[in-house]
Amino acid sequence: MSTNSSNFNSWIVCHQPKPQANLRLFCFPYAGGSSLIFRNWSNYLPSNVEVCAVEIPGRGRQIQLPPFSKIEPLVDAIASHIYPCLDKPFAFFGHSMGAWVSFELARLLRKKYGILPVNLFISARRAPHLPSSEAVIHNLPEADFIEELRHLNGTPSEVLENAELMELFLPILRADFAVLETYIYKAESPLECPITAFGGLEDTRVSFDELQAWQEHTKADFSLNMFPGDHFFIHSAQLLLLETLTKYLSN
Repeated sequence: MSTNSSNFNSWIVCHQPKPQANLRLFCFPYAGGSSLIFRNWSNYLPSNVEVCAVEIPGRGRQIQLPPFSKIEPLVDAIASHIYPCLDKPFAFFGHSMGAWVSFELARLLRKKYGILPVNLFISARRAPHLPSSEAVIHNLPEADFIEELRHLNGTPSEVLENAELMELFLPILRADFAVLETYIYKAESPLECPITAFGGLEDTRVSFDELQAWQEHTKADFSLNMFPGDHFFIHSAQLLLLETLTKYLSN
């Protein structure tokens, strides 16, 4: 299998290719997010790490494809497109929706190919075996759905107030929330790779205990790191997050 970026496809976006890197960090976005979230991460991570953002259908280079609304087919599709890029050690980072997607992908890769990431970085999402305390919003009427998005603070207000942009974004956001809200965890043996969890100290959606519960999903090391900020500390505390990621990636 070739180790250069010619393996990449519309599902894997590498903003700064590093053919000599000896580790690939695959990054999975939150609901409504795209590969652009991770476009400058390479500037702050070790030079031996190639940052590869996973582009989910319905956005970015995959804007022509219909978005997925269930986690199983989404993870199956990612697995088949990511597999050619797993020819060197790799790690996963997933924020919010991306956390569950990367977790289920790690389990599928173990089952299908007998391979695992060297580290699974889980950010801003409760452990999957815990019950949800959140209201279901993906099927709300448009005005109510937009109001919920406003409360969640992840969609810029200039987007929420722009009717044309919302026409583009709403189907993607609804599909992504459906992925989360219809997800049913199925018990399997814990992963053999370390899990490192990240959370926001002011995140009202995911508590310290809900993050700590990820410990049950690994037979290897577990650690939890908390950052200033709400659910989207991935932006507000980005440099601190990337400094912490660097420590784990350098071990």
